[in-house]
Amino acid sequence: MVAFSGAHVVVTGGTGALGNAVVGALRQAGAICHVTNMHAHELDHFAHKNDSGVQVTSGLNLSDEVAVTAFYASLPPLWASVHIAGGFAMSPIAETSGADFEAQLHTNALSCFLCSREAIKAIRAAGKGGRLVNVAARPGIEPRLGAGMVAYAASKAAVATMTQAMAEELASEQIWVNAVAPSILDTPANRAAMPDAPHHLWVALPAIAELIAFLASPDNGATRGAVIPVYAGV
Repeated sequence: MVAFSGAHVVVTGGTGALGNAVVGALRQAGAICHVTNMHAHELDHFAHKNDSGVQVTSGLNLSDEVAVTAFYASLPPLWASVHIAGGFAMSPIAETSGADFEAQLHTNALSCFLCSREAIKAIRAAGKGGRLVNVAARPGIEPRLGAGMVAYAASKAAVATMTQAMAEELASEQIWVNAVAPSILDTPANRAAMPDAPHHLWVALPAIAELIAFLASPDNGATRGAVIPVYAGV
């Protein structure tokens, strides 16, 4: 099992389905989690809301540069930052407006950029190296699968590219940057949207959460610049 020994870790979007699982894996490994929440209703089902080792900040717009800067500046010395927050939208290209495209870039790419930038500053200040883990998506690294969801695929491709560029830039500082690129996650929302799909082939949340926790941990002593396919059976 990975061990954090009380290290401080940010988890953006940590109250969603994947976030719940990741926070659970991090807490089990001894991390102290600083979680951002944008949708208040998620707190009703957040398994860790009464955990003293989990601090939740609600209403933080992760594409707001001033707000993100202030959030990271308020934290204790930071070891890692895991960027789960994002959004999904699909529509045919002819029906996708400029505003739709921009919204996906803000929700997925800009939020990842801002959180990564400020996390790097906080990790540098702690002076012990650290880890960043981003969440891309299969259409972001296999673009043909982005048919019908061009804006989403482009925004997640940006996440994958930023991950690899930052990993190279930060290598000498022992700040490892990686990403996971899942296919379909086995979440209640996805099951409701696709009730007849082969759910047993989807990516189980505990499995991807365990991978993310390892990539964010001190036990990850060498892996950087990876955008790891997490596809399970689909």
